[in-house]
Amino acid sequence: MVEKYRLIYLFITLWILVGCQSTGSVGSAVAGSSVQIDRDVDYALQELYESNPAARKLATSAKGILVFPSIVKAGFMFGGQLGRGGALRVRGRTVGYYQSLAASYGLQAGVQSFGYALFFMNNEALNYLNRSGGWEIGVGPSIVIVDAGKAKTLTTTTARDNIYAFIFGQKGLMAGLGLQGSKITRIYPE
Repeated sequence: MVEKYRLIYLFITLWILVGCQSTGSVGSAVAGSSVQIDRDVDYALQELYESNPAARKLATSAKGILVFPSIVKAGFMFGGQLGRGGALRVRGRTVGYYQSLAASYGLQAGVQSFGYALFFMNNEALNYLNRSGGWEIGVGPSIVIVDAGKAKTLTTTTARDNIYAFIFGQKGLMAGLGLQGSKITRIYPE
């Protein structure tokens, strides 16, 4: 009986999560076309670079940058996280489109939206994304989430990890923000 209520609760949480994305705002996680995704990614990168100069510097030596302009996370004990409409940029050109999906359980409550960008610093990490068919963050290449303190000391010469993640544009209130366990898969928009 408890399992039935958990499934119902998870379904309601995901339904709310999808409903929160349907507002049509800039950076909407439910993106319809490649043109819209590219426009949202351009805006998100501009926002990231203005708020975090370390990201702009790192971009010059990154082999690829995967940007999710809008991720929506919601939950109460059980939760879900969805971002549809990410783009992988290599040398400033979009080479693929992706979505990010995660489910979680534990002490959590609230609704939050945010964006994130993954800076692939070597070809091995970038190739892993391309050949994995569905990459779960935390499995595979090493990833470092760059916070304000790390960003102050990060330079192109000290950047020695495979992937650096920058989280930006946080709105809402949710305890427990993270990328661990997010599954990234390729999509083919219109």
